[in-house]
Amino acid sequence: MQVWRSPEDVPRDTKSVATIGIFDGVHLGHRAVLGATIAAARDRGVLAVAVTFDPHPVTVHRPETFKSLLSGITDRLELLAEVGLDATLLIEYTAEFAQLSPRDFVVTYFVDLLGVDTIVIGEDTRFGRDNSGDRHLLTELGEEFGFTVEVIPDVADVAERRWSSSWARELIQAGQVEKAAAILGRPHRMRGIVVRGEQRGREMGFPTANLAPTATGAIPADGVYAGWLLRATGDRLPAAISVGTNPTFDGEHRTVEAHALWRTDLELYGEEIVVEFTHHLRPTLRFDGIPALVEQMSKDVALAGNVLGVTDRSRYVDRDRRV
Repeated sequence: MQVWRSPEDVPRDTKSVATIGIFDGVHLGHRAVLGATIAAARDRGVLAVAVTFDPHPVTVHRPETFKSLLSGITDRLELLAEVGLDATLLIEYTAEFAQLSPRDFVVTYFVDLLGVDTIVIGEDTRFGRDNSGDRHLLTELGEEFGFTVEVIPDVADVAERRWSSSWARELIQAGQVEKAAAILGRPHRMRGIVVRGEQRGREMGFPTANLAPTATGAIPADGVYAGWLLRATGDRLPAAISVGTNPTFDGEHRTVEAHALWRTDLELYGEEIVVEFTHHLRPTLRFDGIPALVEQMSKDVALAGNVLGVTDRSRYVDRDRRV
């Protein structure tokens, strides 16, 4: 997938079917819109393009109300690429850009720049100054400038609640990562640089990769999770993941740290990793001393391996212990 980070990156005479949105998390509701965009583009023999923004508009208009994103921009672009788009136009969202009228926004970016044949949107899509543009105005502009508008109905679960980024975030922040995955269509993930922590895990035989405070992705509720640790090398390692303040040691700072199961030989400091949360194992607990904590950590590792379905553990043990 091509990533166009400015209008100058867009090839001249581009023809497309396009869609617009933040696409935070690229959940199944988003994928319905993106899938329709791709299908229409393939039918017309033009590019399938998503138009998205960074940073999130709320950080410009109401920063005090901003909540963490499900996905940082790196993961958002990766997920959009996985869907099968040909290109994404990434627009820097600024106070100046936000003053564009809906009409000027559509003409500048969709008509003149992307040469749209069709614009595919969700039912609640809004755009332009004060979010005053909607599907009805877009249809009128389409009649004026010669493009069609396809509106994709909201996707809802059996309880008829609309699948949304905010709902997925609520579930993650409540520790319900399995339910969040049903909305996202994948496990929730965080991405960050590994930094040095207190190294207590290493001293107890369970070294952890501590994510830097700048890591992207919504932080799940405090507790212990099973999941995967993904490296740029392509390694996908089963992991037990702890989120919280380490109450046994009277910790004050909330951390996210992942232990690659049965591995004590990894040196990950300074490396960017991805941590995926697949199962909530237990809440954070305070233990009366290190022996009780070590005993519980051993149980956590065994349970994590079981729920992840890791039957051939020989693939994951320390290199010097492999036969």
